[in-house]
Amino acid sequence: MKLRAAILLLRTTRLILMLAALLFFLTGCGHPKQARTNVPPPPLPEPSGSEPPASSVSGGAQKHSHPTGAESREENADLAEPTIPASAKPLATETGRASWYGPPYHNRRGSNGEIYNMHAMTAAHRTLPLGSIVRVTNLKTGHTALVRITDRGPFIPGRVLDLSLAAARKVDIYQPGVAEVKVEVMQTPAPIETGGKWAVQIGGFPDEGEATKLADHLKRRYHTAKVRSIHSPAGDWWVRVRVLDDDHQRAKDLAAETETPEGAVFLVRLD
Repeated sequence: MKLRAAILLLRTTRLILMLAALLFFLTGCGHPKQARTNVPPPPLPEPSGSEPPASSVSGGAQKHSHPTGAESREENADLAEPTIPASAKPLATETGRASWYGPPYHNRRGSNGEIYNMHAMTAAHRTLPLGSIVRVTNLKTGHTALVRITDRGPFIPGRVLDLSLAAARKVDIYQPGVAEVKVEVMQTPAPIETGGKWAVQIGGFPDEGEATKLADHLKRRYHTAKVRSIHSPAGDWWVRVRVLDDDHQRAKDLAAETETPEGAVFLVRLD
């Protein structure tokens, strides 16, 4: 009897210990500890007017710092549309087809000596004085812009104006490439009808040989003229003939009597 009682007591004790352990385990699972996270504090506010740090770009190079206010205003002024008095009236008007030019002429020197920037509001015209301001109106859309004449061209028959990329976008010529426009001359630094330095430009030729052949022929024919071949940024070749004293009438006569099986003949003002 004593042995049986001892065994029963031992089993009861084990059962109690097991129940106590199970209860402790269940109590711990019911209230899990929260994970500890390290949240960095919010950044301090930047002082007003501070410059953002320069960001690195691919290859380890860094972007240029922002221009100063004066530099930014000067750059924007160079790219802005020219202005004219509100009372300005057209000095002359012509209609014709306009195109636009960008690369490969961008960042090359134009006829007025400035570096051509296709993002500025400029244009090329064959005979208007350099520095003239003209108003260009797309006859189909009615969109208009003021541009400054800084270069010579276009040297394509039937076209009267070559716009910069920025100007072409403003008057809806960028997408079609060519459009019918009205060109109104609003300001000129010199008379349109008199004076000026004039020449004849012929081309373009796909290879240098044809241009040189024509240039040699014109040199023999016009002994007082200065003839030279010009390699254009687009890859073709042109022949420019400067008559004696850069006279308008002489250049006009030479253009009228010159024929070429390839290319076209244009009267062009140099100044």
